[in-house]
Formats: sequence, structure tokens, C-alpha cells
Amino acid sequence: CEDCGRSLIGECKLHGPLIRAKDRVIPSRARLTLPHYLTLRVLELRAGNQQILGVFAKKVIQKRTQFGPYVGQLSTKLTCYDESRLVLQVLKDGGKYFLDTPNEDCGNWMMFVRLARNQEEQTLVAYQHCGEVYFTTVKPIEPHTELKVWYAADYAKFMEASAVFIKEESDVCPLPPVSKEPVDPWICSSCGSTFATFALLESHQCIHKDRV
Repeated sequence: CEDCGRSLIGECKLHGPLIRAKDRVIPSRARLTLPHYLTLRVLELRAGNQQILGVFAKKVIQKRTQFGPYVGQLSTKLTCYDESRLVLQVLKDGGKYFLDTPNEDCGNWMMFVRLARNQEEQTLVAYQHCGEVYFTTVKPIEPHTELKVWYAADYAKFMEASAVFIKEESDVCPLPPVSKEPVDPWICSSCGSTFATFALLESHQCIHKDRV
């Protein structure tokens, strides 16, 4: 304590504790990569102060606008699963890998984009190109609208997931509409849990193998 000139273990009983000044919080890598015309909003606050975030447009975003590539760590299994986000996989050197984002410093802003539950709320499609995953707008996005994504038709087959129906403006016959609720066709034989895609089931089964 500089007031009484003594070295103490803990705070000074005579002059009290020091006034602590905290460092400025530095935004994560993912937040720093957010384009200036997009913003993050807290949609829900869960236990443990966990924030559920969504990405929203601040201005009109034109149809056929491409974002990406998605940044994540290549992994044979997911270390962090969020049911509100898409599970993404890519082919690299003949192997199939997850794009894993265990924290905000391992990815870019695209990790915050939530999945679309039906065609009405879908604004983006996810697809693989040259070993990378990109998101592209399927319609103009108005200000204050949340960006929501689902797999493109070919990528849905690659991910062994159902396709969300999007009305095509060309003469190409569109995909048949599917249920607006997420489909859970994949069942774990060990615990009976159900999953929307085979990739999720595959990652979940790794947990059982690790426990064994």
C-alpha cells in the first residue's frame, strides 16, 4: 500500500482495496469480419449468459450476392454443435471434413448465420465450391431482415439432408416442397436420439466411441 508504505498480502485493511481498471474488450475475429452493412443482434439470453445471435441486414442486399468463404477448422468430428446453425462439411484431399468453429476466434461472421426452417424465411443457400463453402442470397434482403441459410440442392445431397423448397424464376422444374419443420430421419442406435442430417448423427456417434 503506497499510503501506509507496507507490503501486504491482499487488500489494505486501513485504506481499503485498489480501484481496478479493466482492459477494453477486444471483439473476436468472427465479429471483426462482419461486413459494414450487416449487424449482429442478441435474440435470446440463455443460462450462463450464453447469447443467441442473429445476423441482420442494415441496407438492401441484392439477390445473387455471394458471401464467403466460410472460415472454420477442418475436423473429423464437431467439437461444438448448435442446433440453430448449419452443419457444414467439405471435401479436402479426398477426405470429408467438418468446418468446426468451437469459438469466435476460429471462424468468421458466417458462423452466426442461423438455419432457415422453411422457404419463407430462407434468404441464403450454402454450397461447396473448390473445397470451400459460400453463402449466396436467393432473393433481395430488406433492411432489418435476418439472414437465414439452408443447403443448396446439390450440397443437401452431399450433406444427406432434405432440401428447403425455393421457387425458381427460370423454366427449370423446382424441387418439390418439403415439410416446414426440420426433418429428423437419422436415429442413433445407441441412445435413440434423432438428427436432421447423417453428418450430425456421425459426429454424435463419435461421442459414444470416445466414452467407450
